[in-house]
Amino acid sequence: MKHVISVSLGSKSGDFSREIVLDGQALRLEREGTDGDINKAIERIHELDGHVDAIGLGGIDIYLYVGGEQFIIGDGLRISKAATITPVLDGSGLKDTLERRVISKLADRGLIAKGTRVLMVSAMDRFGMAEAFVELGCDCVFGDLIFDIGLDYPLKTLKEIHEIAVKYRSRLLTAPFNLLYPTGSAQDTQDADPKYAKYYDNADIIAGDGHLILRHLPSRAEGKGIVTNTTRPKSIARFTDSGVAWIVTTTPDLDGVSAGTNLMEAAFVALSGKSPAQITAGDYDEFLNRVGWSGSFHSLGNG
Repeated sequence: MKHVISVSLGSKSGDFSREIVLDGQALRLEREGTDGDINKAIERIHELDGHVDAIGLGGIDIYLYVGGEQFIIGDGLRISKAATITPVLDGSGLKDTLERRVISKLADRGLIAKGTRVLMVSAMDRFGMAEAFVELGCDCVFGDLIFDIGLDYPLKTLKEIHEIAVKYRSRLLTAPFNLLYPTGSAQDTQDADPKYAKYYDNADIIAGDGHLILRHLPSRAEGKGIVTNTTRPKSIARFTDSGVAWIVTTTPDLDGVSAGTNLMEAAFVALSGKSPAQITAGDYDEFLNRVGWSGSFHSLGNG
């Protein structure tokens, strides 16, 4: 049985363990949160190195791919280097393939069309998803400055996202990651500030990182659709209570939880027998076709 573990900077409250069969092979998948402690994450990855088939790095990215360029998250790269034998994956390759497919599938179902109002709480870490929405002609608001650094300034184009990534390239490389994204217990913090509510209210679909969506989710979000991942029963319950109509998790449902793309990308690498450097976008597409991943749809009985 292949063994894959995601070591996450997120809260331990999201930990789980599952045994599944994927692509005809048995897999044990686990997620271990470190409550925002980077040193603990480094220590744990070092312990796992050479003893598991692949490691996912959750709650932080190593690389962002925006407008055809690679941007490095300094803390993510530093943590990943704790392993010298076992590959460490952050999910960026799977995001760029799987998440495009999910948006296409939603369009086929009639849930997304030209003019659909979409709020992406952060597009820099899911540029493939952002491109898919734009290609469909959606009316998009990209909230990278709003939700990541608290600046009430919506972005409307992919070009703006790329310009911001270029502008903050050095900050991404050197800034402590908890200044860029909630880690540990901060992921459980709820702040329904009115300055965020207007963006939720004006959207038909809210997409992107689940922790960022939930952190500022208004008490009422009737009829909205959610496109995200890394869900747990309590987050599904919160979406339901707020009046959300449906939710699509981009990664498969694993008996009540949806895993981060980092864990599922690590699972693919473990099964492939290839090193991450050998894997192409075509390999991801072939794998996704074979296992039939295209998102998990959940109607929440609202709207």
